[in-house]
Amino acid sequence: MSEDIWLPGSFTKNFSWGKDQGLRQLYENIRIGFDNKLEAVPRDVYRERVTGAGRPDFIPLNFFLFNTIKNGVDYLAIDELVFQALTSEHSERFDKLALFAFNFSYAGTWKGARTGQRYPALWAKHYIIDRVCKDYHWDTTKISAEDIEDFLKKSLQFKAKTYRKISTNLNFMYEIGGINEYKTKRIERWWVDALFLAIDRIISDLESKNNTQPTENTLPNLLLKSKFLELTGVSSPEKSFAMAHLMSLYFICAGLSRFNSESVKEKISVVLPDYHYHTPNDPRPQGALHPTNPRILKTIPRDCAELAKKVGFEIVQADDLDSFNPTNYINERAKNAVKKLEQKNIKPTMSAEELHKLTRGE
Repeated sequence: MSEDIWLPGSFTKNFSWGKDQGLRQLYENIRIGFDNKLEAVPRDVYRERVTGAGRPDFIPLNFFLFNTIKNGVDYLAIDELVFQALTSEHSERFDKLALFAFNFSYAGTWKGARTGQRYPALWAKHYIIDRVCKDYHWDTTKISAEDIEDFLKKSLQFKAKTYRKISTNLNFMYEIGGINEYKTKRIERWWVDALFLAIDRIISDLESKNNTQPTENTLPNLLLKSKFLELTGVSSPEKSFAMAHLMSLYFICAGLSRFNSESVKEKISVVLPDYHYHTPNDPRPQGALHPTNPRILKTIPRDCAELAKKVGFEIVQADDLDSFNPTNYINERAKNAVKKLEQKNIKPTMSAEELHKLTRGE
């Protein structure tokens, strides 16, 4: 990744985020641009749809989405950010994922793209890595327009005619997007989605540059170089351990091809040759839950459910996703374990509640 010069691009323009609605305008922009379909869309078509709806297009196109060129045509790719926008209601979880997409700063390329547009927000990325993470240890109360402006003025790589407009725009987006909630050490669902998005973007970027793809063995080092953990809040052993399970889930679910039913069916035929695939009646995504930690819950295309089971994940039905509670899940498993012991005439020395308290260190 070239980081010699950081350019602000079109981020000096206003996006009209609105008040008290987070990043809903981006969410709706994506749904309009993709016409609510999980299919890559030509960049020109996206722009026509969005501008026709009276919405600005440059900020989503150049900073949040991933651009690619296929057969000489500019396209916007399907990845985790688009998947979440098209299959879920707008939520704070989407907003935090979108903030990560911006800070991660992988936008791909298109015909006529200028120097610096492949990685368009390196100034924001390094503000998070070098100041918020390294200097402030994710004390988000120190983030302000003044602090961002101070960072940019001291950064020799940043080249712009104005600092203030960019700083106020970025600070406002951070405020409404919920960056103050990044500081937890616990795994949250947006963080799980962000890991998948990071892998999507890393793979897409490599493919567009030299037509290579990482493997499960090479991906961890690429994630390390991308500064994924530094960009997604306070690091913790829980997050590090979860990454191994989630990378296995990503690859078993056909990676970037997980949104294509035919590709998933082909993967199933290889991994589960005795499984007879049938088109699901309910197309809504399901949840893949790792039983070692119920906070490792990833929304996946329904076609991927059987593949997820192959690497140790349990499936959470679509109707239960929004109401899923990790604590209730742990309690229920503890109660079921006690019942199984009783059925074998093994009398436990503590109740399920006591067992739960013990596992939590209480």
